[in-house]
Amino acid sequence: MSEFHLTEDQQDCLQELINVAMGQASDQLARYLDTFVYLKVPSIESVDAKDLMNTLSQQKNTMAVVSQGFFGYEGIRGEALLVYQEEDSGRIADLLGYEPDELSQDEQLIDISSILTTTFLNVFARQIDNQMSYNAPKLLPSAKENLSEHLQQMPFSWDLALKVNINYQVTDYSFNCNMILLIPETAITNIKHVLDRILAEF
Repeated sequence: MSEFHLTEDQQDCLQELINVAMGQASDQLARYLDTFVYLKVPSIESVDAKDLMNTLSQQKNTMAVVSQGFFGYEGIRGEALLVYQEEDSGRIADLLGYEPDELSQDEQLIDISSILTTTFLNVFARQIDNQMSYNAPKLLPSAKENLSEHLQQMPFSWDLALKVNINYQVTDYSFNCNMILLIPETAITNIKHVLDRILAEF
């Protein structure tokens, strides 16, 4: 097994940490947005650069992608991609309580993305006694080549990545979006050390 792939125990530990974080994050989001927020159980997998780009390019009816980098202690870092569909584009203003024409659609996308990303990752960080900082969110064209270029401009390699895919559903507004967390190869070893420490405590 490659040193960058999670063992079964590490994957189970990470899944449980994410499940707990999701429960708390959905509760916080529900209070903030004053509506029920449902988060599906995420998928966790290791992907190489080619598979990663194919996954991103196969998102159906993608209207926009908002990318936001995150980094914490112990070398934990990565990129969060919020993927939005065309049919959800008109619901964001209502969801956030904005008046018509208060903000452009691009600004609305960036606002909701920052809320969804930071709420989940802050809760996740607390589970591992960590603390996250964030880059400013960036709205990207959804084309495959633009996403590939964006990832290639980052200061770390995507030859291999740990990919966590989470689906948000806001039932009152029939609003859905996907959050894809990407942990680059250089940070996978670091997160494995964190998971091993947590496993050793039980």
